[in-house]
Amino acid sequence: MKQARPARELSDEELDQQANYAHATRDWVFHHGTSDQFRHHTERMLELEEEYLRRHPQRTWQGTVDAPREIDEATRLRLALRALSRQLDALLADSPEVSDPDVADPPAVRQLLTRVAQAGGRMHKLEIHQVARELGISPLALASLYKGERSLLAADRDERVLTEAGRAAGG
Repeated sequence: MKQARPARELSDEELDQQANYAHATRDWVFHHGTSDQFRHHTERMLELEEEYLRRHPQRTWQGTVDAPREIDEATRLRLALRALSRQLDALLADSPEVSDPDVADPPAVRQLLTRVAQAGGRMHKLEIHQVARELGISPLALASLYKGERSLLAADRDERVLTEAGRAAGG
């Protein structure tokens, strides 16, 4: 079997492509691959994910301030369980996010817009989702910031850009 280049030697584009391919083929390897294929696939996928996290910690939940850089399997499971528990609590609670997911908390939105402005008025789409999670802004509420005549944010490929209305609203 041909040995893959170490993830640290890949360009950002190659890392993205290989990680996307690994995730796309995971189901097939899980259901139809041999035990050696599954083991190799798992190891490679983890290597690619860890390298992505090393390069871009701010684009994932693992990059939050309270998450340790190197986490063992027990800690990883504990963090995942905690996140799942919070999601279930939000679904079961009678919260504004569940009853009206398109409404964002104005102070949180101002904080988000300020963070985008501090980043030069542009932020990678994954980073802005991370900031929104930190501030308690639901994905639907974040999406609402792109809508309407006075949208606060605009999409430019993988970047999210602060609009004039966004600057006026707090950015």
